[in-house]
Amino acid sequence: MAKIILVTGGARSGKSSYALERAESLSTKRLFVATCPKIDPEMSERVRRHQQERHGRGWITRESETDLAAVFQQPNEGIDVVLIDCLTLWVNNILFTDEGQGADINDHRIGVLCGEWLEATRSFTGTVICVTNEVGLGIVPDNKLARKYRDLVGTCNQMIGKWADEVILVSCGIPLVLKK
Repeated sequence: MAKIILVTGGARSGKSSYALERAESLSTKRLFVATCPKIDPEMSERVRRHQQERHGRGWITRESETDLAAVFQQPNEGIDVVLIDCLTLWVNNILFTDEGQGADINDHRIGVLCGEWLEATRSFTGTVICVTNEVGLGIVPDNKLARKYRDLVGTCNQMIGKWADEVILVSCGIPLVLKK
């Protein structure tokens, strides 16, 4: 069964850098799961910079915008650490896909999807590090879709946090242990 580490924090808090360094301290056999869609030139540039940061550091990268369970249902022989960056975009992608298909994603559905990929980690014997944004510390969004997104991310974070062996909050580049 996988050890689950949840790394959370605000935008630009240093959570991804912390997660990357933590993963690299655990093993040289690592898989980076990227959830970020390349939707415009600015996002493509962000993805390129993140890829460049990992270049030459022994990472295997797999893109998975919506199906995290599939990552753990495929053979991952030789991989000791999986880093998922990030759950916030994963929720965004699911919301965008479901809204586009006329489906109504809700807390129950996001809980089911979280449960599916968490259950799939049971067959993985290494460490899974998940990066997510802490979205509950800001103001209440002014529109229904943004509030829905915030609520779905909050539900996802709570579920992963309960399941996780460790939860780390990164603020101002400083990791703070919430659960160990």
